[in-house]
Amino acid sequence: MNNFNEEIKDGIVLVDFYATWCGPCKMQSPIIDSLKEERSDIKIMKVDVDKEEDVARTYGIMSIPTLMLFKDGKEVAKNVGFMPKEVLTNWINENR
Repeated sequence: MNNFNEEIKDGIVLVDFYATWCGPCKMQSPIIDSLKEERSDIKIMKVDVDKEEDVARTYGIMSIPTLMLFKDGKEVAKNVGFMPKEVLTNWINENR
């Protein structure tokens, strides 16, 4: 993913760092997918840490799922672990 910095440089971007074998990630995924459909005010990306090791290492991803919120390319919030939809929505709104 050579264009990661390009992808996060404008506006509010939620990045879901996950792995296909991760149980909590599998629980988080449908919530992220539904937010993607509901929210046009933020960009939502998923990053597979096994395929994108360099990106994961750059952002210090040690545990998954890790959700990071970027604003105009700068990290504004980071959360490790599963988040129910209501909590995730509030977290995004508080940190945007």
